[in-house]
Amino acid sequence: MLRNKQLKMSAITEYIKELQSYEEYSFSWEELLRKNKTSRSTLRKELARLSENKDIINLRKGFYLILPPRYRDFNRLPVQLYINKLFNYLKKPYYLALYSAALQHGASHQQIQKDYIITKSPALREIKNIRFFKCSNFPVKNILKMKSDAGFYNVSSPVLTAIDLIHYQNKIGGLNRILTVLIELLEKITISDLIDLLTWYPQNSTLQRLGFLLEELKADIQLTSLLYEHLKTKSFYPVLLRSKKGEKAGTTGNKWRVDVNIKLESDL
Repeated sequence: MLRNKQLKMSAITEYIKELQSYEEYSFSWEELLRKNKTSRSTLRKELARLSENKDIINLRKGFYLILPPRYRDFNRLPVQLYINKLFNYLKKPYYLALYSAALQHGASHQQIQKDYIITKSPALREIKNIRFFKCSNFPVKNILKMKSDAGFYNVSSPVLTAIDLIHYQNKIGGLNRILTVLIELLEKITISDLIDLLTWYPQNSTLQRLGFLLEELKADIQLTSLLYEHLKTKSFYPVLLRSKKGEKAGTTGNKWRVDVNIKLESDL
């Protein structure tokens, strides 16, 4: 009886090895049930043992990450190795965003302690080292496919990364923290990327802040001209550069109608 139980347990371990053999680093509870005839109670015991040994991580209820030896000391797996499978499991759209996306574009000199994901409302609770942001107007363009060992995953384009950093500035460390990343992103932003963004992006106030910052950072004049010509076709009003609850924009003195209520300081 004990020998049979050990064989069943080893079958689960073998399944995990099989997944790794074709570069899959995650699995769901439902997958285990489909692939193994072992009883649920035995499966749960084996999962608990593997988790205790740091062979796997229970990322969220019903979804597990496989930790190869090279990642075991960190007790963390690079997000690009499992994020697409996680969101297929959750049945939600997503993209790697903010500092995580900037890092993918080679535009983040900072060490990031969390991975940043934007998905559709309602928001997901933060889990392990992932921070989720909800988006009511999910992008129809400006999401790129990048490839990892585990397959393709979604990443915001350079201009979408920049506009998201500005939009969520107060939730991710403030404007001066993102300023250095914006400087590094500048050379990655293309005219076609910006044109795509302007076909769907609904927040004029954030576009104004983007235009102002691009001009301050000496971006390609084609980018700032295109953005300003787009705004001229809209009704746009004075906005604070750093949005602040209870504070209204005053005199701006610039064409973007941005009230500069913060001293810009970059550490580059």
